[in-house]
Amino acid sequence: MSVEFIGMISTHDVSETRPAHGPVVDPDYTRRFARAHEEAGFDRILVAHSSASPDPNQVAAYAAANTERLGLLIAHRPGFIAPTVAARTFATLDQFSGGRVAVHIITGGHDAEQRRDGDYLSKDERYARTDDYLTVLTRAWTEEEPFDHEGPYYRFADFKSEVRPAREQGIPLFFGGSSEAAYRVGGKHADTFALWGEPLAETAQQIASVREAAAAAGRTDVPGISVSFRPILGRTEEEAWERAERILATVKERADVFGGRRQVLPVGPGATPQNVGSQRLLAAAAKGDRHDRALWTAPAAATGAAGNSTALVGTPETVAQALLDYVDIGATTLLIRGYDPLDDAVDYGRELLPLVRQEVARRDALKVREAAAQGEAEARAEHAVAAR
Repeated sequence: MSVEFIGMISTHDVSETRPAHGPVVDPDYTRRFARAHEEAGFDRILVAHSSASPDPNQVAAYAAANTERLGLLIAHRPGFIAPTVAARTFATLDQFSGGRVAVHIITGGHDAEQRRDGDYLSKDERYARTDDYLTVLTRAWTEEEPFDHEGPYYRFADFKSEVRPAREQGIPLFFGGSSEAAYRVGGKHADTFALWGEPLAETAQQIASVREAAAAAGRTDVPGISVSFRPILGRTEEEAWERAERILATVKERADVFGGRRQVLPVGPGATPQNVGSQRLLAAAAKGDRHDRALWTAPAAATGAAGNSTALVGTPETVAQALLDYVDIGATTLLIRGYDPLDDAVDYGRELLPLVRQEVARRDALKVREAAAQGEAEARAEHAVAAR
């Protein structure tokens, strides 16, 4: 068993609790942010996408040039460039970075946000287009001979890319969403299906839905599962919750302005999100602020669940165990980011990631010992039968 940790970077200092500082693209901050994640021991960093943000491919290339081993998870909306062009773009960066690229597919959950870039398709049409897009994208990375494609949204003839992914296993595809359409398309194509941090029971239901969709698509493998949180740590439980309440107060004060210089999606407690993922977070928050071991949904209620907005609150030991609770129900990847983005990434690397990895290693060692003991017992039984 292994657990992958993903962080998230931006190109300037901003969060729900921090007004935007500096230029939108601050090279020094971006470099320090990426290196902080590498030094903290993260496996990858997510580079987000919106209609107003810097181009994630360029940001990822800059981060790759300023780190040595850190993986890159590049958010990508299908439909704005041809899948054949995207295939070459990602494969080129994968080659230059030594095989560090993964792609996070976000089909788009809000009509107004899509229209800012000229996309007027309905949600169902967007998912149908994503299905067609990913069919072309993955073929472009794997086909040895030129191929034709004639689908509902894309049509190509005699295409073959000379640039391929750096690794034999290709470029991993992550896929985000919580609707039935997302399960269907992501279950068909994704190596890892990304969810926001809901209570354990609801998360288990989503994992089951993803696996059912993968099986319905004819897959024999099981997609990995990523779950996202906003950990809030303290030396004691009381200190962690005091910090959480201070964060919440600031979030409420800034609910109508956070997120940079322009709102990407409706925010604040009165927001009515179109995407099912945000709707599910608000439904969990309506049931209560605290769930399971350490899940806190109050920030989701305060922001209108704009993005991954549920927290895990407590000491590093408590939050580590809470993360492991999600591993126990099937999570293979944990995406965590803080409200003090750069400083929190450093703290996670020092206080949180080692605890989770140590426990995973302990469990792995125990399974090896148990398997060895079982093998010895079976061998003794076979020997006893043969000796009769």
